[in-house]
Amino acid sequence: MEAAAASLSGSNIFHRISRSIIRSRYIASGSRYFSNSDLNTQNHSVFKGPNLSNVQIQKRNLRLQTNCALGVCTFPENVMESYHSHVVEEKLGVLLLNLGGPETLNDVQPFLYNLFADPDIIRLPRLLRFLQRPLAKLISVLRAPKSKEGYAAIGGGSPLRKITDEQADALRMALEAKNVRANVYVGMRYWFPFTEEAIEQIKRDRITKLVVLPLYPQFSISTTGSSIRVLQRIFKGDAYLSRLPVSVILSWYQRQGYINSMADLIEKELGKFAKPEEVMIFFSAHGVPVSYVEEAGDPYKDQMEECIYLIMQELKARGIGNDHTLAYQSRVGPVQWLKPYTDEVLVEIGQKGVKSLLAVPISFVSEHIETLEEIDMEYKHLALESGIKNWGRVPALGCNSLFISDLADAVVEALPLAKALSASTENDEEAEYDPLRYLVKMFFGSILAFLLLLTPRVVLAFRNSLF
Repeated sequence: MEAAAASLSGSNIFHRISRSIIRSRYIASGSRYFSNSDLNTQNHSVFKGPNLSNVQIQKRNLRLQTNCALGVCTFPENVMESYHSHVVEEKLGVLLLNLGGPETLNDVQPFLYNLFADPDIIRLPRLLRFLQRPLAKLISVLRAPKSKEGYAAIGGGSPLRKITDEQADALRMALEAKNVRANVYVGMRYWFPFTEEAIEQIKRDRITKLVVLPLYPQFSISTTGSSIRVLQRIFKGDAYLSRLPVSVILSWYQRQGYINSMADLIEKELGKFAKPEEVMIFFSAHGVPVSYVEEAGDPYKDQMEECIYLIMQELKARGIGNDHTLAYQSRVGPVQWLKPYTDEVLVEIGQKGVKSLLAVPISFVSEHIETLEEIDMEYKHLALESGIKNWGRVPALGCNSLFISDLADAVVEALPLAKALSASTENDEEAEYDPLRYLVKMFFGSILAFLLLLTPRVVLAFRNSLF
């Protein structure tokens, strides 16, 4: 299955990428970057709700000027031939994007601040955007103690950087095995090494063609979309980057290598149960607020359901027909998140008499706090309390050889799609930086945050909504 790659560069590089994947509405704060102009849809079977086995969902086939299963912007067939004829002359780079995580307990509060200061994580109305940073400070201070407990339980910090570095090395070697020499970089959204650091290294290394590969199988505003906005900001107005040919692999949950890798892990873990045929396969995905999907047009929910459909079809082809369900974890705050919720579904299926359960972290390709603490500790304890007797968990893909090889194939398929575009003349309100206006916003925002901190009832209500 071919990779989905967006071939764009210049200051408008990520405006165009994002327009290719969102349907019906605009996404991202301010509704400036992502539009719906380039899609068609088709129907096919997928799942909805707690029991996914008998329900139909829509499979969206993105037109995107392509025949690719996952992507955007292909070019004539002779482009691949042209790429192979010039590959020796080029210096190739691959940028892996990931969330990042605190490496020590002292990192937790500043990491949370970076997370909640992102307008793609907390999407405030335009008139209230000046509160973004003060609100992020307030939330990070209030939430840090509980988050520190979670990180302490898994060893004092997130293993995400170490695992992502290992995946980068494995990907580089897999590319070499396919006769493609490339430098592989890691850029984190909310902690070190930040995406900005990776881009600076790419410039120092004088990379001549770049593939951007977010380590999120499914696209969401809050993950790939947020990282795209960062790259957009970095590329804007940079003379070197505006000429750099770039391909962005927006999502890759449909790739057969990924589907097979997940099916392999599930099949292996099922074999550890005394009665594998009686085990419920429990897919747990990271949640997003409902407003992202219903108001901003985030395709995450549709892509997640389609992903599970494809995995279950692969398992069915292997003679595995277990019951399965999908739920969403890791919700934060008082807003409505995608349902059903993992904790609620675990209680329900326990009450219905399910005795054996295999948890599958479906939106994660690396172990981190959501798998090691939230699933392995909190949800396992809840499941056993609810009547489930036999618990198992599929590990994250990590450096699984089939998975890494398929990512390498995706990179190879994306390379000929890279293209440098002329700089855009579109206006970006974020580029219109007014220092005085910024200081006024921060001043009044800080006063409001300070007043909130001094108001016990407000703090108590806010704390209760967070936890």
